[in-house]
Amino acid sequence: MPNPKQRSDSVVLERTKLAPKEPEYRKVLLLNDDYTTMEFVVEILETVFQKTRSEALRVMMQVHNKGHGVCGAYSHEVAETKVSMVHELARQHSFPLRASLEHE
Repeated sequence: MPNPKQRSDSVVLERTKLAPKEPEYRKVLLLNDDYTTMEFVVEILETVFQKTRSEALRVMMQVHNKGHGVCGAYSHEVAETKVSMVHELARQHSFPLRASLEHE
């Protein structure tokens, strides 16, 4: 009869700790159009993206001059929500303003 202290068929299980995965961030961009007023873009930046007046003016000028401006980087779910909010507010005010997501 084998000695239980000398068993060689035992298995040792190790626990590995997985580091929490960093969420992937998405940049939210506002896209320029010929109809949305600059003041409405500033209002969107202040309300949806919590930008200060000066930050909102700077981003609005990027949208106007470069065709797009970065509003911020957010987790995928938050970014999608902000894009939806922009589209809904623009629709309510009869503006064609569009926002999009970009991988950071």
